[in-house]
Amino acid sequence: MTNPILSLQDAALSLDGNAGRVDILHGITLDVAPGETLGLVGPSGSGKSSLLMLMGGLEQATGGTITALGRDLTTMDEDALARFRRDHMGVVFQSFHLIPTMTALENVATPLELAGEADAFARAEAELEAVGLAHRAGHYPSQMSGGEQQRVALARASAPRPDILLADEPTGNLDASNGDAIIDLLFGLRDRHGATLVLVTHSQTLARRCDRVIRLRDGRIAPDAARDAAE
Repeated sequence: MTNPILSLQDAALSLDGNAGRVDILHGITLDVAPGETLGLVGPSGSGKSSLLMLMGGLEQATGGTITALGRDLTTMDEDALARFRRDHMGVVFQSFHLIPTMTALENVATPLELAGEADAFARAEAELEAVGLAHRAGHYPSQMSGGEQQRVALARASAPRPDILLADEPTGNLDASNGDAIIDLLFGLRDRHGATLVLVTHSQTLARRCDRVIRLRDGRIAPDAARDAAE
């Protein structure tokens, strides 16, 4: 593999719960190539979403190292991680996480404004048009369907032209028709902007579209996927 855009070396995650320390991820070693589409699959509770959160610096690893674009995420504080995500990553959540008091256009423009982009609203309009929602630019999340809200979330994540796009169950709250549309949009945005795409999914349709699939089980890369992870 050429220099990876994401690299995890023996990454681990443990969290404190009511019943004591819980080990979520154990010794994950994985490289992701620039421009690759990687699917993370496995049963509920296997650690897929936690692994995605580590990749995005949204959870801090309790062991090992995680580098993105050559930067060691495990040595950054919260402010540095937030700036790194702002400049290099887009994140799409299953539950959308749109700001309810903002219109679709304002939601998409927000990360661009935070990055100091002078043409934030023009670029936001272009992204909404790309996901087929130019006519909904002035609507609030409560006025849109689940499929429309997810398309707004996709536009918001892709508007800053991220190097890495992370998606956690992007079709999980959608019916089959809307789910298929979101899959097409995800890969279309990847092709248009050249981003590396890492996604968590239970959808076989979505997994089959990926360049590579990693299966997790009990917080570890499953043996049948370990060879692929190392390639």
